Amino acid sequence: MLTPEQMLAAHKANLETLFGLTNKAFEGVEKLVELNMQVAKTAMGEAAETTTAALSVKDAQELIALQTSMLQPVAEKAAAYSRHVYDIAAATSAEVTKVAEAQMADAQRKFMSVVDSAAKNAPAGSENAVALVKSAVAAANNAFESVHKAAKQAADVAEANLTALTNTAVKAASTTATKAKRATAA
Repeated sequence: MLTPEQMLAAHKANLETLFGLTNKAFEGVEKLVELNMQVAKTAMGEAAETTTAALSVKDAQELIALQTSMLQPVAEKAAAYSRHVYDIAAATSAEVTKVAEAQMADAQRKFMSVVDSAAKNAPAGSENAVALVKSAVAAANNAFESVHKAAKQAADVAEANLTALTNTAVKAASTTATKAKRATAA
């Protein structure tokens, strides 16, 4: 049975963990806000430059050339933005996962301590029940580790797919821009 001091210590530890996770979440949001503010500021400056350039165009061919010259940088910036957002989300998720894993390991240690303590004080003949509980805990731990590994592999595949998609989009924009330049030059 837990003593009031142990319960108080557990509640205090849980609150510290909660506040730590909340701070990590806010840090991630702050990074996203900072990124979005930077993107908005840059976009405003580029919009002004593009508008000025568009107003100085003398014919349709210059307008097409201007549009073509902007196509690839826009695709690259969109890809870079997506990558930054993904990196921020992944870093925040990694921090939360690290805390969750530490909490899980601590809970498992405490539970096994309770099981061991109960086994020492158990009446004779209950060895099979204690072994069954320990076996169930080991099986649960193995299942958790398998799920964690599968989730990690899925995250790695998602990251690889995002990278491939980004590279494909940038290459497609580059190819389109090159074709458009050739067509306006002809």
